[in-house]
Amino acid sequence: MLPQTFTGWKPGEGLAVPSGKVGAALVTHLHRDHTDASALAHALTPGAPVLRPAPGHGDDVDNVTTLPAEREPALHRLAAEVVDAWSTREVGPFRVTAVPSVDGLGDPQLNWVVQADGQRVFHGGDTMFHGYWSLIARRFSPFDAVFLPANGAVVDAPHLQPPSPLPAAMDPRQAAAAAEILDARYAMPMHYEAAQPDKIAGYVEVADPENEFRTHAGRRAHVLTVGQWLDLAT
Repeated sequence: MLPQTFTGWKPGEGLAVPSGKVGAALVTHLHRDHTDASALAHALTPGAPVLRPAPGHGDDVDNVTTLPAEREPALHRLAAEVVDAWSTREVGPFRVTAVPSVDGLGDPQLNWVVQADGQRVFHGGDTMFHGYWSLIARRFSPFDAVFLPANGAVVDAPHLQPPSPLPAAMDPRQAAAAAEILDARYAMPMHYEAAQPDKIAGYVEVADPENEFRTHAGRRAHVLTVGQWLDLAT
């Protein structure tokens, strides 16, 4: 029998569908707030690759946070492909590489390095701080832009008891440290609620991730609002 649903994942809350058509999807991990098969099906061109980490190991209790997102890509006939860390694919003008990541709940996760036209971008999903940063930097730095989780969420999930008092995703100071190791020109904090109007049961973020990130990241910090673009050519 599965434990009760972890309310922090907001079941049924879909992701925004980008305008136009997209030639590939890079999945960091299969949590519903990061992998929405319906949104992907609307956005992707037919047969476009959906590159993703491996399924979770263990039984249904171990995988309770990934099972809904695991079922849906097949239902929407997405061309999902499991990739390993350090593997590279050429997708149109882009060279994409999956790199190691560590999930705060023990679920499989990847981060992504995307390169094109001499520019390099890193997307950090909702990773914890880990020991792979220097390996990633040695292979790919400097980065033009890095997107890093910064909410420092402490998680009390029914299937992970007793709960850990430590952050399950990077806090602002850790995100700033990762940006420095990766030698980022621009460092964007993400994976947080700026206003935090309602605290979600079992999921508590740091109080002011934006300003705390600015304090620690200094000149690298570049906070984007929803829908705002960053032109790396300037």
